[in-house]
Amino acid sequence: MTDRAPQLVERHLPTEESRQLVALVRDIVSKEIAPRTAEEEEAGTFPREVFTLLSGSGLLGLPYDSAYGGGDQPYEVYLQVLEELAAARLTVGLGVSVHSLACHALAGYGTEEQRTAHLPAMLSGGLLGAYCLSEPSSGSDAASLRTKAVRDGDDWVITGTKAWITHGGIADFYTVLARTGVEGPRGITAFLVPGDAEGLNAAVPEKKMGMKGSPTAQLNFDGVRIGDDRRIGEEGQGFAIALSALDSGRLGIAACAIGVAQAALDEAVGYATGRRQFGRPIADFQGLRFMLADMATQIEAGRALYLEAARRRDAGESFSRQAAMAKLFCTDTAMRVTVDAVQVLGGYGYTLDFPVERLMREAKVLQIVEGTNQIQRMVIARHLAGPETR
Repeated sequence: MTDRAPQLVERHLPTEESRQLVALVRDIVSKEIAPRTAEEEEAGTFPREVFTLLSGSGLLGLPYDSAYGGGDQPYEVYLQVLEELAAARLTVGLGVSVHSLACHALAGYGTEEQRTAHLPAMLSGGLLGAYCLSEPSSGSDAASLRTKAVRDGDDWVITGTKAWITHGGIADFYTVLARTGVEGPRGITAFLVPGDAEGLNAAVPEKKMGMKGSPTAQLNFDGVRIGDDRRIGEEGQGFAIALSALDSGRLGIAACAIGVAQAALDEAVGYATGRRQFGRPIADFQGLRFMLADMATQIEAGRALYLEAARRRDAGESFSRQAAMAKLFCTDTAMRVTVDAVQVLGGYGYTLDFPVERLMREAKVLQIVEGTNQIQRMVIARHLAGPETR
């Protein structure tokens, strides 16, 4: 429809190294990810080779310590890399975010021996991780999880079912939250479980409306036995570890959402400037021009919000409220922008010939994962008005 190429997002990065890093990501996107996105998403193909490439390029462990194979990059930079990846293919961008989430517990709460033994392979050794918190009967109410880990000598035996696990069945390792004590949040402990552990089986992946290339599956733990050396943190500390991880993970989802929204805006602008009706480009009509302006403004606001939260995290300041706000605003923005992009393209936007219909389907899941947007509103309100009265 048009030869107009999308304008690259102008990024204010803190160092020359980070600018080179984003340039590397854009090169990988243009050569290895974007050309195959439409075909592989329609076919439901998971791009494992892309994750192997990202790992070999040092892009799977960006916010972690270089002493263990990480990239020593601030979250401000890491999130902008996620945005670039998600704009090309959400399966990749969100997959990197989930992998980083799966590494969080060990990197932040593991012993020195555990980090030395496992983190290098997790961060830069080609492995892919997954995060196991949700269950069939405990989603938003994560503290009510039922999967149990029972002590047996120097081992733990894990039994139960986890649900909605991104990379379920294909991950090389799982960070698993299981009940080891009393009911409620104080009875939960974190474990690092190998993907090939005996007794660990994945169900058939869910059939989803979007992100078809990213497998989401239930995991069944049928007496999975692991050593105590794979317990992360203290017994009963798991829920606190999980909440800490989710604060950072929500920023990853926010960045992915802005990537999806940016991709949709780029498509809408390209179409509107190339499509002619009544003898001129439809971008000349004020109704569409205002839509594009509103879309761009929402994207810029969302990007500023997630970057401010990231900078607070990098500075060691509290960022839980800001993370919830960023996740809420950015994912709602992605939904609005992708719906508007379909409208700009009219009938063509509803066909598989253009990517905006896929982007709209993908945007919806971002309002749900890592805490629904209703939960984000609860988190924000608690910071403002205190906990709810019982």
